[in-house]
Amino acid sequence: MAAKSVANNLGNSVGRGIKRFQDIPGPPSWPLVGSALIYRFGQFNKTQYHEALKDMHLKYGPLVKENIGGKIVIHVFDPEDIKTVYGYEGKYPVVPPLQETTQMYRAQKDMSLGLGNTNGEEWYKLRSNCIQKMLRPKEVAFHLPSVDRTAKLLADRINEGKNKNGELEELRLEIGKWSIENAANLVFDRQLDCLTTGSAMESWAKNMVEANAEIFKLSGDLKLSLPIYKYLSTPKWRRLVAAEDSFYSEAIALVEEALIRLKDGVEKGNLSSSQFYFLSYLISREELDLKDVTVICLSLFTDGLSTTTPTLLFNLYALARNPEVQEKVFEEVQKNLPLSSPASTQALANLPYLKAFVKETFRLFPNGTEVSRYTEQDMNLAGYEIPAGTHVDLNPSVHFMNPEIFHNPAKHSPERWLREETDNNIHPYLLTPFGHGTRMCAGRRFAEQDLYVVIARIISRFKLTMPSGPPVNQIYHTLLFPDTPLHIKFQSRE
Repeated sequence: MAAKSVANNLGNSVGRGIKRFQDIPGPPSWPLVGSALIYRFGQFNKTQYHEALKDMHLKYGPLVKENIGGKIVIHVFDPEDIKTVYGYEGKYPVVPPLQETTQMYRAQKDMSLGLGNTNGEEWYKLRSNCIQKMLRPKEVAFHLPSVDRTAKLLADRINEGKNKNGELEELRLEIGKWSIENAANLVFDRQLDCLTTGSAMESWAKNMVEANAEIFKLSGDLKLSLPIYKYLSTPKWRRLVAAEDSFYSEAIALVEEALIRLKDGVEKGNLSSSQFYFLSYLISREELDLKDVTVICLSLFTDGLSTTTPTLLFNLYALARNPEVQEKVFEEVQKNLPLSSPASTQALANLPYLKAFVKETFRLFPNGTEVSRYTEQDMNLAGYEIPAGTHVDLNPSVHFMNPEIFHNPAKHSPERWLREETDNNIHPYLLTPFGHGTRMCAGRRFAEQDLYVVIARIISRFKLTMPSGPPVNQIYHTLLFPDTPLHIKFQSRE
């Protein structure tokens, strides 16, 4: 049904059998604090928010209303309803912030909300002026040599830093450094030496990774806490501000330093066409001022560190826990992208099993709990009227372990995503880790390219194993991270 038709009919929805918004079921809510007491005294604590969502789906059905921090949020679980939400998006889809705390912080500091949290014409201007360099495969592939170099640096770091048991004791930290190094090459055309043992930037990168982890941990905690921090400066809020201050002061300094180097190179006329490939393009756009360029650079630099780090951790864990799958990935990589060959678009195109492996890892270990939107029009979801302006969280991951959808769901099976073996029961809107539509993650192609190359380079050099023990689970810190350090053993293949 056309959007306008649905909107016109909602006024008569009750009479036609569509249920009222206020009748959407959900967990108990209390004045001022909403559902916060559930996460303090209930079955699931704040770090188990993803498990609480699964429980809500089981108890209340495909559509659930929850009061989070004084704001009504509608959890949308059914992929067909998720498709409906995306289908009603206009030219400027409106998104709530992933981290309301960061929105508050940036407002207090008079900073931009960033590309991911900006809305309306301002968002459209930013995105339309950078999308050519971010989503066109040829433009993304320009950065393959630096991505490949940084992936090999991480493999070197693993080889040098592993202990007598073959483990890298601070694997999450080292992957965070790799992510920073990757982003700095892309955005600032600079090698920071984050992965060089004993370098001045190694300690700097460690501080950046730890500050970023603190930001995400506290943001997730405060989201599901009593919303006192919105009115009074609580200890957790002050810790968050300190971490944000530390991280963003350094990130902004990197942007400013890169702009100075670019300006100096232009004035001296000694820049090659390959230098500052991304940044010089942004500067050349008449529609963007210096503040806009800074916003885009900060978004790219920070978002990669936040999302790619846990994703790579879970991919390495999945390789270590599934030796048969690992061997298939290794054989494909050896055939198409051996260590002796540079990474190329053709080589990556010949890695369908590796790509299916990454997709299957997203199913078993989703990197987040939701994609959020404000509805732009009235609509009908799961038989309920949803007025325009409603905050909806799209939560398809509650289905990822459903045996009616995924045969043997606990098994890591990349084959289920290969074209000749794909299960027709998998809804196309069920597994979309980068979102969908015009507000799909702008850095998607960069993230995928980074993952494919770094996994290929690591698995070419090491056989990954793990000691027997209970499986690693996920913990909610705004995004989803491993709930314990990963004791992966890296055994050299040489």
